[in-house]
Amino acid sequence: MSDTRIAVLVLGKIHPRVLEKLGKQFDIISVERDDGPKVDAETAARIRAIAVAGGLNAAWIDAFANVEVIANFGVGYDGIDVRHAASKGIVVTNTPDVLNDEVADTAIALLLNTLRQFPKAESWLREGRWVKDGAFPLSPFSMKGRRIGIYGLGRIGLEIARRLGPFKVQIGYHTRSPRDSLPYDYYSTLKEMAQSVDTLISIVPKTPETHKVINAEILSALGPQGVFINVGRGWSVDDDALIAALRNGTLGAAGLDVFYDEPNVPEGYLSLPNISVLPHVASASVPTRDAMADLVADNIIAWFNNGNVLTPVPETPVKLKA
Repeated sequence: MSDTRIAVLVLGKIHPRVLEKLGKQFDIISVERDDGPKVDAETAARIRAIAVAGGLNAAWIDAFANVEVIANFGVGYDGIDVRHAASKGIVVTNTPDVLNDEVADTAIALLLNTLRQFPKAESWLREGRWVKDGAFPLSPFSMKGRRIGIYGLGRIGLEIARRLGPFKVQIGYHTRSPRDSLPYDYYSTLKEMAQSVDTLISIVPKTPETHKVINAEILSALGPQGVFINVGRGWSVDDDALIAALRNGTLGAAGLDVFYDEPNVPEGYLSLPNISVLPHVASASVPTRDAMADLVADNIIAWFNNGNVLTPVPETPVKLKA
């Protein structure tokens, strides 16, 4: 460790590629999240950047007076107190775009798994039931003729829509305002869309406005042939309402990659036959996670090399350093 090199705080676990890349130019100070911001004053004064995968509250930010940039591993950054960082002139970055394709691919795969029950069919074969019990039962649903509504049409939502096109389904979307020049039906409210489609794919971020908006009313509007897919945030789903709708037939099926209190998954989901669940793996491939790690490191490197970053979040607009 050099007293002349800039120090970067790495909070908790992070992709090893981040450490490898940053370690070539900076001193790495690794701290466990549970320890609290306990670093000696001399080291704390040298820390001018933070790399993190997960939350970062005001107390952590205030503990390091010379921090200039916080680089988050992930697109969502709701766990970081961005407003507080901005008030102190700190730039916050995330990792958009590099995972768009992977998450969109997962959304389509999860939809197909939910409709056609492919994981169950594979288990049927592996368990020898094809020989013992005969053909796997017909799947109750199909992609054919589906009317699909996408809740959230940002970068990933658009990629999902583009992938759905070749399936010859109808596509609509709901966002706060319509997107110009898109060949998809726009719905001004989530309820209006749920009443008009039979499949709802949620890809919205965690905000106060999206908290448990997928509720009993929305699920009922989708109907007994309806399917709900979530690759956004578990925060947006009322778990009790969804479990009840799946159990009593108000909703046909659901596919979930995200949950409200990860990694804790409500037991009610696991006993249901009409749900497909994944352990938040939408971006979990080696190439995509490598690209995310590179972007975390590259944002910090760019800031200290040329006074700018590659992917600032909108709450902290970048101003070139003097």
